[in-house]
Amino acid sequence: MKQLEVQIMGQSYLLGCPEGGDAKLLEAVDRVDAAMCKIRDAGKVKARDRIAVLAALNLAFDLTDRSDSAKPASTLPGATSEGTADAPAPGNAQLLGSLLERLDQALADDGRLI
Repeated sequence: MKQLEVQIMGQSYLLGCPEGGDAKLLEAVDRVDAAMCKIRDAGKVKARDRIAVLAALNLAFDLTDRSDSAKPASTLPGATSEGTADAPAPGNAQLLGSLLERLDQALADDGRLI
């Protein structure tokens, strides 16, 4: 596994990257950086750890929303006749947990996120 040095919100991070995964990792870094900078630039939140949590939640929500909208309403967990869901897809909680864990590792110098 090789390592890439990246910048997120003006701070350098050394991240592990599987062979051939450079493009995906850099795309993910760009998304996280853009999400965090947008929250920071709004001026309401100053603490880096809180910005990271909000960005992670926004990105996870977008991912969940995108994957839910790609499914027919009848396949959504808890779907009603109106086509709405009252429960998240089973893998989404695990995905969010994994994302928060990776953010914790990346921001270890700044302290734990949660």
